[in-house]
Amino acid sequence: MENSVSNRLDALVKLQSIDSKLDSIKKIRGDLPEEVQDLEDEIAGYETRIQKSKNEISELEEAIKANKQGIKDAEKLILKYEDQQQNVRNNREYDAITKEIELQDLEKQILDKKIKENNEKIDVIKGRIEETEKILNERQKDLETKKNELTTIISENEVEEEKLLKDREKAIKNLDDRLAKSYEKVRNNANNGLAVVSVKRNACGGCFNIVPPQRQADIKERKKIIVCEHCGRILADVEVVVEEEKPKKKTTRKKRTTKKSASK
Repeated sequence: MENSVSNRLDALVKLQSIDSKLDSIKKIRGDLPEEVQDLEDEIAGYETRIQKSKNEISELEEAIKANKQGIKDAEKLILKYEDQQQNVRNNREYDAITKEIELQDLEKQILDKKIKENNEKIDVIKGRIEETEKILNERQKDLETKKNELTTIISENEVEEEKLLKDREKAIKNLDDRLAKSYEKVRNNANNGLAVVSVKRNACGGCFNIVPPQRQADIKERKKIIVCEHCGRILADVEVVVEEEKPKKKTTRKKRTTKKSASK
């Protein structure tokens, strides 16, 4: 059991070492991955906005087309009613037909007004699309620049990162599922990514709270996996700090002065 726990602790230490190296590589990338993602999301938003505006224009153009057809239909009816006026039998029929002609003429005016309004709306939307496309082009240029930067950084560390990822897969296989999940949980909650630490100068290497002597003795024995009472990090070992000896100060002896007698 002792060897089993010791092996598991060694596996945890190795896994933490690999993850710390991977974190260092990711740190070199800085905020570039997030910036690239944000720009991609922003560009997608602009593209959606442009497409929506184009759909609005299509709907307005269809409405204009329908209104123009309505005007033609009204004109046909007016001609029809005007022909009927020539064959009326009394004033009552004449007045009724005249009223229908006036209604169709009014319908033409209403449809013509709608066409003008829709054309104005189309002009406004086209202007909006033009402004959005300008911003979109700028963001696309920014995205291309950021992507090139990120690609360069990734390519510089690609070989090392691939090796570390393979080593990580091997290392995590040495842990049981429960311990691996606990490790991942602690690591995700830690702001510095450290889930496995050592006791340094009687304190936890993660949160720097004091670890009692008896608990340090238990950690050294490696008979069970012990976690920090304060931060929950796994305490793998206890580092022995050797104090450097301070150089001794040199003592200078004072020379004895002897008084010479005045007369020999």
